[in-house]
Amino acid sequence: MKPTEGRSFDLRSAMFGSMHGLIGVGIFSAVINVLALTGSVYMLQVYDRVLPSQSVPTLVGFTIGMLGLYAVYGLLDFVRLRLLVRIGSRLHRNLQHKAFAASLSLPLVAGPDANRVQPLRDLDQLRGFLSGLGPTVVFDVPWIPFYMVVIYLLHPSLGVLATLGALAVVFVTVVAEVVSRRPAARASETLVAQRLLADSGRRNAEVVQAMGLSARLGRRWGEISHLYLRNQERLSDIVGATSSLSKTLRMALQSCVLGLGAYLVIGGEASPGVIIASSILLGRSLAPVDVAIANWRGFLATRRSYSDLAKALDAFDSQQEVMELPRPQTQLVVEELTVAPPSLQKPTVINVSFRLSKGAGLAIVGPSGSGKTTLVRALVGAWKPLRGTVRLDGASLDQWNSELLGTHIGYLPQDVELFDGTIADNISRFGGQGDARGVLAAARTAGVDKMIMRLPDGFQTRIGEGGANLSAGQRQLVGLARALYGDPFLVVLDEPNSNLDADGDVALAGAILAVRERGGIAIVVAHRPSALVNIDQVLVLSNGMLHSFGSREDVLANVIRPFPRPERPGAIVPMQKGAGGHA
Repeated sequence: MKPTEGRSFDLRSAMFGSMHGLIGVGIFSAVINVLALTGSVYMLQVYDRVLPSQSVPTLVGFTIGMLGLYAVYGLLDFVRLRLLVRIGSRLHRNLQHKAFAASLSLPLVAGPDANRVQPLRDLDQLRGFLSGLGPTVVFDVPWIPFYMVVIYLLHPSLGVLATLGALAVVFVTVVAEVVSRRPAARASETLVAQRLLADSGRRNAEVVQAMGLSARLGRRWGEISHLYLRNQERLSDIVGATSSLSKTLRMALQSCVLGLGAYLVIGGEASPGVIIASSILLGRSLAPVDVAIANWRGFLATRRSYSDLAKALDAFDSQQEVMELPRPQTQLVVEELTVAPPSLQKPTVINVSFRLSKGAGLAIVGPSGSGKTTLVRALVGAWKPLRGTVRLDGASLDQWNSELLGTHIGYLPQDVELFDGTIADNISRFGGQGDARGVLAAARTAGVDKMIMRLPDGFQTRIGEGGANLSAGQRQLVGLARALYGDPFLVVLDEPNSNLDADGDVALAGAILAVRERGGIAIVVAHRPSALVNIDQVLVLSNGMLHSFGSREDVLANVIRPFPRPERPGAIVPMQKGAGGHA
């Protein structure tokens, strides 16, 4: 099985895993549909036996039997609905961890388009549909021919009329399904675009306020909202027209059956009870169609959610069972690495190779857009390379279990994202409260322990979503402590001093030195010279390709030319390509 087939296979397996419960629902539905004949049989007996005989005891007996059967009907229907709720919950429990993992991994596979796919929302849509009346239609529709046969037994003419009417109602429903597909898809797409714009504006509220973007974003949101409402109105019109037409056909059909039954009674071809019984049977046979129309939007949304969830799980590369490898402690080797952003094929890092041994400290420098961040994202395994390999002690990153590999890597991205929880939770990577010593050691190495202790609740201070209760510099230092937690072998820091003051620069230099002294490898993406303290090697990227690699003194002497008054104090300005040597 291919890796990309495994996750949708999990979805199908989860659906088939509910088969026992669905079989139970099918059995209950069969009994319920048989018991649905109670009303017709009761009316047939009342008109054909009770009224001609004028027997009250007979009427009482039939009435008691009818009430008993309806009681069983109601009980079984309640049990069926409870069983469907449990089936939906079981499906959710079986897939929730995979869907959550897919939602976390999709940005690394689909790039910007990942925001348009929401596996958790799709899974919840599936659960909600399975827990409602929608699935009962699937089990009730096959019983329509059964009711038609019973009507035929009452009289063939009634059966022909009922069959033609039922076919007309079903035809209207099928046409509505075909016509509503495109509006439903467009309505879903515009709804997602609407939510994404609103979420983006909320995340960037400061920029919106400071730059006066509120009105412009409001107009843009209004345009998308107009498209959504227009598509939703069209979908509602189709569903409403289908519902009205189906209801009109059903009512007219039942009246026609009554009229035809009366005609047959007048002609002596049927008994009076046939009139009411056939009308009740026809109404019951078309009940699943009415339920389907009432839940039509749910059907459309569920079908789209199932498709989107299957695609999302397919895009999420399944974790294969791998042998547990020993802790890396010797070297990092990069072999002809070519990397492109997720969902793109044009590489931004091309054919980069270098080797670092334990205790090394590497600075990656280069102009903006040269591919530095792309390179480090591939080094930590966040982005998959198009070609080439990253190896730790000879093993490529894809040979490692991702969770175990994460314990050997510390990563500080450009935009530090912290999670809602305590500072200790974030530093320990949500590993629990059992490693207070490790949390304190990481904070001390990052030089942030004293700052944390000055907070009202110390390490138990809740930082809010995204670290909103901390300053940018504090978030960066807490992120540095998180990267250092557990003494990982490879520590990769992407512009770690962008928000640090002089004291923060000193703490950063000390952290880099600590990593190297314990035999780890420290890699720093740098724009400011203060980040080059305690670094012994430099790699220069230019246009995504390796420009120079070697000792700090040699590379800086050949590649970097000083300016007496640089426009940005401390800026590193690479020379034109061709200066210096190559790796």
